[in-house]
Amino acid sequence: MDINNVKIAVIGLGYVGLPLARLFSTKFETMGFDKNQSRVNALMEGHDATLEVPDELLQEAIRRNGFKCTTNLDDIRSCNFYVVAVPTPVDENNRPDLTPLLKASETVGQVIGKGDIVVYESTVYPGVTEEECLPVVEKVSGLKFNVDFFAGYSPERINPGDKEHTVEKIKKVTSGSTPEIADVVDGVYNSVLVNGTHKAPSMKVAEASKIIENSQRDVNIAFMNELAKIFNAMGIDTHDVIEAASSKWNFIKMSPGLVGGHCISVDPYYLIQKAQVYGVLPRIMHASRRLNDGMGAYVANQVIKCMNKKGVLVKDAKILILGITFKENCPDIRNTKVVDIYHTLAEYTHNITIYDPWANPDKVCAEYGVEVVNDAPKDQFDAVILAVAHRQFLEINVEKWVRAGGVVYDVKGVLPRNIIDERL
Repeated sequence: MDINNVKIAVIGLGYVGLPLARLFSTKFETMGFDKNQSRVNALMEGHDATLEVPDELLQEAIRRNGFKCTTNLDDIRSCNFYVVAVPTPVDENNRPDLTPLLKASETVGQVIGKGDIVVYESTVYPGVTEEECLPVVEKVSGLKFNVDFFAGYSPERINPGDKEHTVEKIKKVTSGSTPEIADVVDGVYNSVLVNGTHKAPSMKVAEASKIIENSQRDVNIAFMNELAKIFNAMGIDTHDVIEAASSKWNFIKMSPGLVGGHCISVDPYYLIQKAQVYGVLPRIMHASRRLNDGMGAYVANQVIKCMNKKGVLVKDAKILILGITFKENCPDIRNTKVVDIYHTLAEYTHNITIYDPWANPDKVCAEYGVEVVNDAPKDQFDAVILAVAHRQFLEINVEKWVRAGGVVYDVKGVLPRNIIDERL
């Protein structure tokens, strides 16, 4: 395939797909495909509700580059380079759920033609692309893999809410189903990326590289969370300990915290399951997942302990939680662990207010069954918990929400020391 004749379709226009499609449109004729009509309508009106693509950039892509989003399969039938960027969640038992990926593969199978390439970006365990996805494309299309059509894998590295490491600045791993196709895939990505690419020797290597990126962070954060539990029990400030230790040149500075979102708290389960198929029990990864998944309840119990120490009655107490999104300065609520804080505290009181100027209250209610307010409360509370470090919370005096003798708990370790009672 001649790179100059590439016509791209990006399937899945969420946090990963839309920024990538917008970037591709600066160089190639690009179409975005998504089954959510309301999402497509909003994008074609020039607004991205995820806030990953600024409205002015999106509108410029539509106006100047001819970028178009659609729900109509016929609109992408003339493309020859398909990029799949759909979620890869886990089910209620933390088992990988490949349903969105397999359905997207069916979609590709309906439109792919001879000589075309399909590249997967969704995070998976090694082997999914070749063993699960491409057989679906073959079955639906009637074409033979690596004879009639070809494939690649280039793991996404989007960091929601991060305005520094944007998609065009990320160094991307690429791979292809043959050496020649690997060169084409690498060339397509390289043409739009500031910092270039790393061409992996196989698709399985590329798949594995992505999943260990997030698994490594999960393990490292779990270690910091375990340290926080130890030092809190000893009455030592964990952040002070980390600051002291980080004065050593080879200490890796990280902080304890809640591990939510759609990557770090989900992806390790894919490798955990696949490892067990090969008879390997990944004990460290298992333990890290358990520890990190329990941190919301731990924080809530620390708040309760702090309230008891100060003589604040926990039963029916008024509590304010600042933030519900899984990270600061973005509206992403996927797999947020702040809800674990809420549900643990809700066993003692129903007078809990969650204030988050970034979150969509309707989406939070639909996903978690809890209410969120976008406007700053005017009341005072028995306890205030900073759960997410949105810039709005750092620019105001949190003390104004605390009753005399009340408790301030800082999950993120960012508030002034003189106004907090305890921090993780």
